[in-house]
Amino acid sequence: MLEEIELHQVMHALGSPVRLAVVAGLLDGGIHQGSEFDVGVSQSTLSHHVKILREAGIVQNDPEGTRCLLSLRTADLEKRFPGLVDTLAVLVQGTKS
Repeated sequence: MLEEIELHQVMHALGSPVRLAVVAGLLDGGIHQGSEFDVGVSQSTLSHHVKILREAGIVQNDPEGTRCLLSLRTADLEKRFPGLVDTLAVLVQGTKS
């Protein structure tokens, strides 16, 4: 539910460089496999980070067989917190410089 996405949970989830890197990879609006993200952690640790993002309402996780397909919940985040996704894009771009 949209109302269940709480700002403090979103901000906590985005406070990790690993989780922020995953979100940065999802900002293109596509659907990605969890294994696509080379963020310097083991697969089990990455799964833990994805779980935090999912529980915060930032990503959608769709299992497909043995794969985990991830997408950013852009529309929901924009409805709940207008401007958040654009701000994330600017912040992420600034960290790449």
